[in-house]
Amino acid sequence: MIHLIKLSVGTTSIDELAAYRAALVQSGMGRPDGLAWHRTRMMPKRAEELLAGGSIYWVFGGKIQCRQRIVGLEAGTDGEGRSFCDIVMDQELVPTVPQPKRPFQGWRYLKVDDAPKDISSIGGSERPPEEMAQALAELG
Repeated sequence: MIHLIKLSVGTTSIDELAAYRAALVQSGMGRPDGLAWHRTRMMPKRAEELLAGGSIYWVFGGKIQCRQRIVGLEAGTDGEGRSFCDIVMDQELVPTVPQPKRPFQGWRYLKVDDAPKDISSIGGSERPPEEMAQALAELG
């Protein structure tokens, strides 16, 4: 199993990403099955490993802050003949322990051992306040 990591462009928090996804659904641009998706130009070469329980980890403001379980990868071609891949994800945004991450382009593979833990796995059920999350991220 392997994960993906991606900068969340255009949103600055988990709540903004959730609101953006909800607006897509309300506008009729969501998927009929209710799943979330992200379109990228490249099909991951390690698709089988991703579909064996992998997630996409989202980076906001220089920190990994949440993840979504990947449930499918769908190849396609747009109206101009360019190929793409839709990364299909569960709707649930799972908060993680904030982990610093420098900017990068596109998506990258993330080893299971390098992925931050879910906040719920360390005894919490909610995200810490933003100031505390920032301090924890800086401490590593």
